Amino acid sequence: MRVLYTKETRGKTFVVADAAMNDFMRPALYSATHPITGVLRPFNAKKFSDVAIVGPVCETGDVFLDSWPLGEVHAGDLLALWGAGAYGTSMTSNYNSRPRPAEVLVEGKKFRIIRKRETSADIMRGE
Repeated sequence: MRVLYTKETRGKTFVVADAAMNDFMRPALYSATHPITGVLRPFNAKKFSDVAIVGPVCETGDVFLDSWPLGEVHAGDLLALWGAGAYGTSMTSNYNSRPRPAEVLVEGKKFRIIRKRETSADIMRGE
């Protein structure tokens, strides 16, 4: 997922990402914890702070992690959600007219896209 922006309110920092609860439902449904890290990890551990990592859907359930230690991030930075597992894709939806993400299969050091990212045209095709 990519950071869209960060927001500070009432002493809390929100990292708003381009992924949302429709892309990965386990945190919203089960309060499941899946670690999220920056793809390029900062070397200075003192810059870590507790943040809420949320999606852009504006639903109370659109929260991946709350009070999670994350290094300093900026708009455009890439984040990795770990341990998504095989069930991640089966629970995706087009909620809020959002296209589903690509599905990537990782085998050792190799990876390949096994389902392309949907487009808005894909969603509207059946209308």
